[in-house]
Amino acid sequence: MTDSGSRREVRTDEPINLRLTLGPLRQGSADPCTRFADGGLWRATRTPEGPATTFLTEVPRDSVILGRAWGPGSEWALDHLPALVGAQDAIEDFDALIRSDNGVHPVVRQLHRKLIGLRLPRTGAVTEFAVPTILAQKVTGMEAKRSYRDLVFSLGEPAPGPGEAGGLRVPPQPSVLASTPTWTFHRAGVERKRADTIRLACSYAHRLDEAANLGTDEARIRLRALRGIGPWSEAEIGRIALGDADAVSVGDFHLPNQVAWALTGQPRGDDAGMLDLLEPYRGHRGRVQRLIEAAGVTAPRYGPRLAPAGHRSH
Repeated sequence: MTDSGSRREVRTDEPINLRLTLGPLRQGSADPCTRFADGGLWRATRTPEGPATTFLTEVPRDSVILGRAWGPGSEWALDHLPALVGAQDAIEDFDALIRSDNGVHPVVRQLHRKLIGLRLPRTGAVTEFAVPTILAQKVTGMEAKRSYRDLVFSLGEPAPGPGEAGGLRVPPQPSVLASTPTWTFHRAGVERKRADTIRLACSYAHRLDEAANLGTDEARIRLRALRGIGPWSEAEIGRIALGDADAVSVGDFHLPNQVAWALTGQPRGDDAGMLDLLEPYRGHRGRVQRLIEAAGVTAPRYGPRLAPAGHRSH
C-alpha cells in the first residue's frame, strides 16, 4: 500500500473470523462499498466526522485484528473498530448457554463449534444499513443488491484512500437520498413504496442514528416508530447496526424453513414455529439465526423461486 493511513490493533481473547463476522455487511459480490480483497476486508462508510475507508486483516495466531483507515472519518472508524469486528459481542454468555443442558439442540452446539470466530458486528451506522434493508423488502436478494449498487454508483462518491481502494464508493448521504426523486429510484429498480420509505428514513437519519446510543429495547422502539420499518427490517438492522444478538427476522421468506430444517428435519416452517424452536436461546435467538445462515443450511425447495418484480425502466 502506498499510503498506510491511521492504524489500530484490536486484541481479542479468541480469534475473530472477519469473513464470517462482517460478511452480512456485503451487499453481494459487486457491492461498491464493501469487498474482500488483498487478504482482508475493504469498507467505505460514513461516520459523524465524514467519509472513511477501512482495511481490516486478521492475525488468527495472535487473536489480533489489524485496522487501517483513511479519510476525514478515519479516527472515528478506528475508535469504533472493536464494536465493528465483534470484539464487544457478548459471546461468553452464549458459550455458557451452549455448555449447559438447558434445551440446547445438538445442531446448534455443532454449528457454534464449527463456525469458530463468528461474532455479531455493531456498525453503529443505523441509517446506512437501513437503506439496503429497505431495498430488500418484498423482492429477491439479487434484485435488492443490484438496486443498492445502482444507487451507490449514481448518488455516492469515491472513497478516500490509497490505490488499492480504487473503485470503492461511499454510500450516499442521507440528505441526498431524502431528496432523490422517484424516477431515480425507478431507474434503479425501486418502486415508489420502498423509495418513499428510504426517503422517510433518511429524512430522520439523525433520529435513527441516535438508536446506536440507546438501550436495546429503546432502540427497537425507535426503529419501529418509522413507517415502513416492520419486525423483519427492525431485526435485520438491529443485528448488524446495533449488535442485537436476540433480533430474529420474523417475516422472512426462507428463514422459518431453514430453522425448521436445521432443528427438526422438517422442510417447512412458519414464524410461530420458528420462534418456538428458538425460545431456548432467548437473548441469542438472532445469533442462532446467523449460525444457521452462515452454515449455508437450506431447506428443500418444492416450488418455483420468487421471480424479480420488474420495477426497472427498459
